[in-house]
Amino acid sequence: MIDQAQEAVEGVKPAEIEIDPVAPVVESIPEKPSIVKTSNWGGKIVLWCGLGSVFMALVGALGSGWGLWQFSVGFQMLMASFGLAAIAILLGLFIGWRQRKRGPGGPKAMRWIGMVASLAMIGWLLRFVYVAQTVPAIHDISTDLADPPQFTQLAVRADNLDNIPGADDGDMRGFSPQQRWETLHKGAYGDIRSVRVNMPVVEVIAKAERLAKDRDWDIAVVSAEEGRIEATETTQFFRFKDDVVVRVRATEDGRGSIVDMRSISRVGVSDLGVNAKRVRSFLADLSGTVSS
Repeated sequence: MIDQAQEAVEGVKPAEIEIDPVAPVVESIPEKPSIVKTSNWGGKIVLWCGLGSVFMALVGALGSGWGLWQFSVGFQMLMASFGLAAIAILLGLFIGWRQRKRGPGGPKAMRWIGMVASLAMIGWLLRFVYVAQTVPAIHDISTDLADPPQFTQLAVRADNLDNIPGADDGDMRGFSPQQRWETLHKGAYGDIRSVRVNMPVVEVIAKAERLAKDRDWDIAVVSAEEGRIEATETTQFFRFKDDVVVRVRATEDGRGSIVDMRSISRVGVSDLGVNAKRVRSFLADLSGTVSS
C-alpha cells in the first residue's frame, strides 16, 4: 500500500498542480528604520558661547558707562568677548566638519545662530581696530594748534600729553610731547582749522548755544562777553565724556567772527577720530557749510 501511494505522488506532473488565483500572496513588509536621537550638546555650546560674547561686550561697555567699574575693566571684558566669539566660530566649524564625515548632519540651527552672533561680534570689534590703525593715537583736537582754546570751567585731563606716541620715531626723536602732538595732529587733521563766520560774536555764540542744545550737550558756561562756550558730550554706548570749548573772536572790522573749537576725551589714548568728527560737524553747522 505504501509503495503504491508513493508511485501515485511521483507520477503527478507539475502542470497538473492547480494554484488558486484567489489565494492572497503574502509579501514581506520591510521594517521602518529606527530613529536614533542624537544629542546636540555641541550646537548648544556654540550657541551659548556666541550669545555670551555679545552679552559680555554689552555688560562691559554699559558697566563702564554707568561707573560700575573702570574703563580698563570694560576694555578687558571686550577682549574676553572677542576670544569667546572666536572659540564659538572655531568650535562650530569643527562640529560641522565632524558631522559631514559621519554622514547626514544633526541639528544645525543653534550652531549657526551662535556662529552668526560670534561673527557679528568679531566684525564689530575689528571695525574699531581698523579705525584705530587709520588715525593717530591722540585725543585732543583743536582748530588752533599755536593757541588752543582754553577751558575755564571744565578741567583738561591731567595726563593729556603723557602718552603721545612717536618718542622713538626717528622723525620725531627729541620732540617734546607738545611738538609730537602738533605733528601728528597736522598730519591727520590738517583740514581742521579756524573758520570765519559773517556774523558778530553775540549772534555766533547764540547760534553755537542752540547747536549745543540740539546735540544734548551738557553746557557748563555760555558767555557772549568772553565769546566762549564750554560743554560736555556723553557718548551713547560706553558713556564716554568729551569736553568741548568754542572760542569766538571778532574780526578786525567787527562785522564777522573767527571761531575756534577744541574737543578732548576724558579717558583713553586714542579717540578713534571721534573728536575730529565732532569738530568738523559742529563748525560746518555753525558756519553753514557741509562737513566732510
